Amino acid sequence: MATTKWAIDPTHSEIGFKVKHMMFTNVSGKFENYDAAIVTDNDDFTKASIEFSADINSIDTHNSDRDNHLKSADFFDAENYPKMTFKASSFTKINGDQYELAGDLSLKGVTQFVKLPAAYSGLMKDPWGNTKVGLTISGKINRKDWGLNWNSALETGGVLVGEEVNLNVELQLLKQS
Repeated sequence: MATTKWAIDPTHSEIGFKVKHMMFTNVSGKFENYDAAIVTDNDDFTKASIEFSADINSIDTHNSDRDNHLKSADFFDAENYPKMTFKASSFTKINGDQYELAGDLSLKGVTQFVKLPAAYSGLMKDPWGNTKVGLTISGKINRKDWGLNWNSALETGGVLVGEEVNLNVELQLLKQS
């Protein structure tokens, strides 16, 4: 069986997240530097080998003080754990273009198994003849499962940073020749 390698098109992709701030608004962020090794049997993503990594020091929430705090030992501890990694164990079709991506997510030296909803666009040709695939990966994780425990109590009750992290990953993959 022929294998196909895929690369992330960074100009059409985003690794994003949202977290509650002060219990009533969301703060959005993303990772600017990331990479993946994706290999499929022919073009079948249900039999794909998928490994992903993101550079923790590339986190961007549009506030340098907050970004620096996130990189500190209070959160990601980028000095000791510079990468976030994901290694897929399955990509399973649920219904239509809806799939489930499952695998091991590693942050701050802790690895947890996660299942994330995904939408798969199928194969498409761009105007220049390149074969592309689009994936939208969403889902929720609890940051405390990875030891990201820092928080601050609010004077009015509640906490400064929510535990639930909403993931919003938009990937456009380019078939390698």
